[in-house]
Amino acid sequence: MKKIYIYGDREKRQNYVEAIEACGAQVLVSLDTHEAEHCDALLLPGGADMDPRLYGEENLCSHGIDLALDTTELELTQAFSDSCRPILGICRGMQVLNVAFGGTLIQNLPTAAAHRWEEGIGDRVHTVIVSKESFLFKLYGRRFAVNSAHHQGVGRLGDSFQIAARAEEGGIEAIQSPVKKIYAVQWHPERLTLRHKRTDAVEGKKLFEFFLENF
Repeated sequence: MKKIYIYGDREKRQNYVEAIEACGAQVLVSLDTHEAEHCDALLLPGGADMDPRLYGEENLCSHGIDLALDTTELELTQAFSDSCRPILGICRGMQVLNVAFGGTLIQNLPTAAAHRWEEGIGDRVHTVIVSKESFLFKLYGRRFAVNSAHHQGVGRLGDSFQIAARAEEGGIEAIQSPVKKIYAVQWHPERLTLRHKRTDAVEGKKLFEFFLENF
């Protein structure tokens, strides 16, 4: 059985655990990064903003910064990439991957109001557009709706990445590096899976199944 590593507290990562285990894989959530050495792949989950100093900028509007977490997830990315083990990034996880490979982030998107999570509203829903070269095309087609809970996004693309999806206004919503077996989305498929499925957005389980089937 394939084993996926997530850094953190299992109780706080339960949506990811349930989504992946529903696809037949095992999930190890741990604060002990040595345990990652025995896992087949890495999942970088959602969370707060990264420290802009990590991509050469001053902090203009980044919140909830945890430099220790940033550093740990960047080190895990490097370790899994160096050992040719697959990585899936979700929301913040996509941003971590982009920074890890030399890219930058937009600290507050011009369209942030249409993407950020808000009390009383929850996740936003919007349309993304993909090309036939995107890993998402066979899963969902050319245009489809996703959920959204972020105010930052990918700026300059990191080395080896291709854009896999854009929002209608042009913002980068997914990236890929098939050679490295790295895939990432800006939305939250774990909140579109099992009991969290929505009628106004795609089925999140398909994304986890794709990831697990491709290594």
